[in-house]
Amino acid sequence: MNRILVTGGAGYIGSHCCKALAAAGFEPVVYDNLSTGHRHFCKWGPLVPGDIRDPDTLSRTIQAMRPVAVMHFAAQSIVPRSTADPQETFDVNVAGTLNLLEVMKTYGVNQMVFSSTCAIYGNAASGPIGEDAAGSPITPYGTSKAMVESILASYEAAYGLRSVRLRYFNAAGAAEDAAVGEWHEPETHLIPIVLDVALGLRPALQINGTDYDTADGTAVRDYIHVEDLARAHVAALSHLLDGGGGVSVNVGTGAGHSVSEIVQAVSRVTRRPVPTVHGPRRAGDPSRLVANARRAGSLLAWQPRKDIEAMIRDAWAFHQDLRRTEGISTLIA
Repeated sequence: MNRILVTGGAGYIGSHCCKALAAAGFEPVVYDNLSTGHRHFCKWGPLVPGDIRDPDTLSRTIQAMRPVAVMHFAAQSIVPRSTADPQETFDVNVAGTLNLLEVMKTYGVNQMVFSSTCAIYGNAASGPIGEDAAGSPITPYGTSKAMVESILASYEAAYGLRSVRLRYFNAAGAAEDAAVGEWHEPETHLIPIVLDVALGLRPALQINGTDYDTADGTAVRDYIHVEDLARAHVAALSHLLDGGGGVSVNVGTGAGHSVSEIVQAVSRVTRRPVPTVHGPRRAGDPSRLVANARRAGSLLAWQPRKDIEAMIRDAWAFHQDLRRTEGISTLIA
């Protein structure tokens, strides 16, 4: 059985990708320092505790496990934290990735699926964004991911290390069987915050900005079900294993939903009220971020399957279980 090293595999997206890898016949080997990931999310293969900035542990792991490829999720991904402490973000995301690439090169692992982001586009045009759109990231987080994409292209040209850089839009939802789902500390993503409001764990949702140039005045984003996203990673891996070249690929649905529409959808699915209050815009937030994802369809034969109602329904099932679990109340205090 082919092994795949999954850095950050104990996190939200990484754990769903491990589940999808196992279903596709691979053995995922999770490499995670557990700073934000969860040990009990590692259900489909071994866990090796370790940091991507630690070359000795990485070397021992790759030498012992002999993966055929790497899926690289390990990163500092909290945008406000990146702005407050850019040194940490560049150290983890850029220096850590360089360290990982050097170890991969040493042991002849020449294929990577990289977790990139639509944040590299910055304040892009309001229409669907294609991969060739000029990128101008406005946060250290987005900048760090753009830097890694550039590094990966250079590594392919110089060393033959091929990569698919998947530029996610807004991941949402949970595994349909509720085996894993979204659980961050602190939580900064819209849907789980709205679900907390529906559960009565937060008094109201603050909507940051109601004067955007959109139909209802609230910001529009492209939400992609995390299980669809996991399938895109397996498709990207297959592309590389079949000899495909390096490429950057958007992963989204091509359809946007506003903050107000998300609130309404959560209320429909949960059959509970979601009180809201209005606050000021967050600096740098674009009005609309929606993917042109045609390349994913043509190159990877991938299409999204689940709509926004399915994302919220699956997230709601996981979220209710999460909040019932002993000790989770400490996250809300």
